[in-house]
Amino acid sequence: MKYAFPLAAVIALVLCALILVQIPGMQYLFGVVIPYLAMALFLGGFCYKVILWGKSPVPFKIPTTCGQGYSLPWIKHDKLEAPVNAAQVVARMFLEIVLFRSLWRNTKATVYAGPKLTYESSKWLWLFGIMFHYSFLLIVIRHMRLFLDPVPGLVSFVEIGDSLLQIGAPAMYMTDVTIVLALLFLFGRRLTNPQVRYISLTNDYFPLFLILGIVLTGILMRFFLRADVDINAIKELAVGLVTFSPTITVKISSLFYVHLFLVCTLLAYFPFSKLMHMGGVFLSPTRNLANDSRMKRHINPWNPEIKPHSYAAYEDEFREDMVEQGIPVEKELPSQG
Repeated sequence: MKYAFPLAAVIALVLCALILVQIPGMQYLFGVVIPYLAMALFLGGFCYKVILWGKSPVPFKIPTTCGQGYSLPWIKHDKLEAPVNAAQVVARMFLEIVLFRSLWRNTKATVYAGPKLTYESSKWLWLFGIMFHYSFLLIVIRHMRLFLDPVPGLVSFVEIGDSLLQIGAPAMYMTDVTIVLALLFLFGRRLTNPQVRYISLTNDYFPLFLILGIVLTGILMRFFLRADVDINAIKELAVGLVTFSPTITVKISSLFYVHLFLVCTLLAYFPFSKLMHMGGVFLSPTRNLANDSRMKRHINPWNPEIKPHSYAAYEDEFREDMVEQGIPVEKELPSQG
């Protein structure tokens, strides 16, 4: 089972924090030192990766096109699937980043009895992917109330909207439910889909278990072990961290340190994992380039002085070999008379 080691690793992280935080003085390590180190790794690693990708040359224009490109005036041009200018590229990337539009394409190949090959969209993956990403975003925004004083109106608005159903006391946040459902679906998909299970690796399962651990410890603190959690002490620590004057009090529960340690692990792991698609999607040449290679010559940054090489010149150079291999040519070899 490929997921056994990642699951054991997350459980080990939980037990490590739960045991070590009982030792006097270790609260400062888990509450101050590790958060600062994790944030430094996150910011440093994120910036390093983005700068590295931004400096990488793009020798070819390779935008992914799934529609009719721009050609003759009477042929309808698919502006989103084959953009030819900056405005169309921005519109395409906006829909991809905000709404995951590509998951609606018929790119999922499935073989049914018959045999019958069909191409379908990934609507269930789209739904739970949207649920996960936007739930995660809203949870992060909600947590800003711990770091900011006074709390901005936007944060209060998001918190009120998230608890609109008013289920129980304290009010149940809808995102707590949706993110757990989304994580369970994403994990179950890797177990039940043979193709996805085959290509799934340790670094695919570890983030799922790590984020699930963060969510579950947060839910435990809010709904089941609320009496052991002093929210004022946590806010005092959070505000102290962002103002570089942290204060540790004995009122903070051990479960909070476990929760915080898992968050720090996620931050430190983030820049070196597949989670970096959050920054990489903006720099992907398959998305951020216009499909105008027939309208403008793309200069290869690796070799900007390269001369154009037409097909006629290519055939003149390799005609004899092409004929020998049975490849059709436009101009036959000269006769040996």
